[in-house]
Amino acid sequence: MIKLPLIVLNFKVYSEAIGEKAVKLAKYAEEVSREYDVGLAVAPPTTELKTIVESVNIPVFSQHVDPHPCGSWTGGIVVEMLKEVGVVGSIVNHSEKRMILADIAIVLKRLKDNNLVSLLCTDTIETTKAGAALSPDIIAIEPPELIGTGIPVSKARPEIVQGAVEVVKKNNPSIHILCGAGISTGEDVAKAIELGAEGVLLASAYVKARDPKTILLSMADAALKAWENR
Repeated sequence: MIKLPLIVLNFKVYSEAIGEKAVKLAKYAEEVSREYDVGLAVAPPTTELKTIVESVNIPVFSQHVDPHPCGSWTGGIVVEMLKEVGVVGSIVNHSEKRMILADIAIVLKRLKDNNLVSLLCTDTIETTKAGAALSPDIIAIEPPELIGTGIPVSKARPEIVQGAVEVVKKNNPSIHILCGAGISTGEDVAKAIELGAEGVLLASAYVKARDPKTILLSMADAALKAWENR
């Protein structure tokens, strides 16, 4: 289901990722996944999930899920809804959708109980260590101050990536670790993998690019070369 190295594309709720534009972005990712032996996954807006699941054969993630069970939770997004739609899993605790630790633990368990993949976002080495103790499937280390800046954490603060990789391997080596925040070029992707990450999580560099497919092709190529040289 999840292939490494992995590039996860978070569409957020950019205007470029609504309706048919979301489908086009997802199809580009599917095309690149066929051309390169790397994992590609997309996380479209909630309203586009079902359409994207039915349009492509690559993993589709929700951008968020609430800790609640089915019931009287107006506006909630519960695990059962995601499973019914057909996504493979969900991003959890993105810096733009923070959750308290107790709710994170509930969400991770509910995803696991429903055979869905959890991608937990953390922002420091300390929170990565705490997150690893909860046994998500994937952790993405993303210092929030670098998100959307075009300044990759793998260059600006490589010690955070290395430290996060070390604590995950020490505490729960079964967890896959990604690098996020400011990833915008193939070089950034390669650097993240060189530092020990197994892939990247990115958003605006892909979604808002003039030529998203060309950007993604360069990232996939760089990811594959860096992965082969690990």
